[in-house]
Amino acid sequence: MKVLEGIKVLDFGRFIAGPYCAALLADYGAEVIRIDRVEGGEDRYIVPVTEGGEGAMFLQLNRNKRSLTLDLASPEGRDIVRKLVAGADVVVANMPPRTLKSLGLDYESLCAVRPDIILVAPNAFGTSEAVRDRVGFDGVGQALSGAVHIAGTPGQPQKAMVPVVDFATSFACALGTVLALYERKQSGKGQEVNASLLCTGLNMASGALIEEALLGLDRPATRNRASGYAPSDIFKARDGWFITQVIGPAMFRNWTRLVGRPELLDDPRFADDRLRGEHGEFLSGVMSDWCRDKTLGECLALLEKARIPAGRVNSPRQALQDETVQAADLIHWMDYPGAPRQVPIFATPVSLSRTPPEIRQRAPLNGEHTDEILAGIGLGAQEIAGLRQRNIV
Repeated sequence: MKVLEGIKVLDFGRFIAGPYCAALLADYGAEVIRIDRVEGGEDRYIVPVTEGGEGAMFLQLNRNKRSLTLDLASPEGRDIVRKLVAGADVVVANMPPRTLKSLGLDYESLCAVRPDIILVAPNAFGTSEAVRDRVGFDGVGQALSGAVHIAGTPGQPQKAMVPVVDFATSFACALGTVLALYERKQSGKGQEVNASLLCTGLNMASGALIEEALLGLDRPATRNRASGYAPSDIFKARDGWFITQVIGPAMFRNWTRLVGRPELLDDPRFADDRLRGEHGEFLSGVMSDWCRDKTLGECLALLEKARIPAGRVNSPRQALQDETVQAADLIHWMDYPGAPRQVPIFATPVSLSRTPPEIRQRAPLNGEHTDEILAGIGLGAQEIAGLRQRNIV
């Protein structure tokens, strides 16, 4: 039996934070229905990779779901939503409160249909009245948190080109959902689960923010070089790039021996992580000199032997072909209609030993399960045909 077997989720989410939360719940057995626009949601078609235009990220974030198309603005569509909510446990909708209210998906409206419903409603900036209805994406969360400044150079800030804040918010929402379900078993009551991209971003940057609040260092951007320990940077070997991070006295000792500079161990400039971080530019230079004439394979093998964490900097193509990635068995290859070849779907990031997650089915086509879902709430074939003729579904 799956952990969340029997739990029914309605996914009104778009883009990443909401849909990936619902996907994580689905991986553990929840029955998830994605509510799509009749013409398909905008997030379905970002970075298209199939003949039908489905986007790369969409295929990852919507596995294990069924799709129902619905015009939420129509009275008939609203009536169908109420019927679905009556039989659901969780509603996921990453939208500002004003939008939720306009669609009848705010917590008060949902409770009028099912009193013990759980609403998972992440947004960009949180629930404070001053900011709750503003819109934002992952990059805004990164930028406001200070992370974009830290990652860049003094002349050019730089954001992460993968949506780290969105994904981390999804994880927080999935945790909040499970906590709310657990609490409901005791109280019999539902509640609203809130999260925001801003709060996630601030948490992810909290080390730098706390340091600034207490010490007021106003650190300049140092790109890939860490400020609190060293050497920690990205380095160029003869045939490629790699990252390595040296933290703590034992690892630093091993590193000095590896690069043939044992005298650095007794140098007062490098007595602890903080001091090594302050002199990180010098230590990165020593590391660059050491690896310049070595192959990437030689560098990684020697670092591994010295028990110093390191990894090659992969392009997306190299990541798919990487021996470590393949050996970790984290890719589930699936067929998808109109895809030129099998689609790599990446494993659930957390697994349980007795009741593991499972990627059972591909992401749905737009409205692929509309008829069976509507039949499940009591609509007959003629009613469904009429709704389709009026472009309600």
